Amino acid sequence: MLKTMYPFWSAIVAALLAQGLKPIIHYFKTGRWNLWLLKDSGGMPSSHTALVTALALSVGLREHFSSTIFAVTAAMAVIVIYDAANVRYYSGQNIKVTQQLVKDVQENLHTEFDDPIYQIKLKDVLGHRWTEVLGGLALGAAVSLIFHYCL
Repeated sequence: MLKTMYPFWSAIVAALLAQGLKPIIHYFKTGRWNLWLLKDSGGMPSSHTALVTALALSVGLREHFSSTIFAVTAAMAVIVIYDAANVRYYSGQNIKVTQQLVKDVQENLHTEFDDPIYQIKLKDVLGHRWTEVLGGLALGAAVSLIFHYCL
């Protein structure tokens, strides 16, 4: 089953490896462990990119790059990667700006807003910088090639 389903398994392994690497890379960058990164989106490397890259490349290697199923997985990969690096990234940036605006207004008016909506802690790291996407792309490709040549 592993050999016949290796595109699926390479995608899963690539995503899990990417998530597992996030706290380690964070530690080397900051000197602090943050195990919550194991479940978070955003950060280095992009697990979304690793997953879709491993899937598309594995399908291309197994079913040939001229197949319809490769075209489908490659198109899906492009959409997911674009979304991770652009749509989700800039949504996170908008959250940061909005939170800062609320804080500035509260400080300037010397008041706290009573509405509970202003107390909600939003996650501001949703997407990826392009370097994080490239890290996911490299990891996904490496996992796919290992599965292809070692199984």
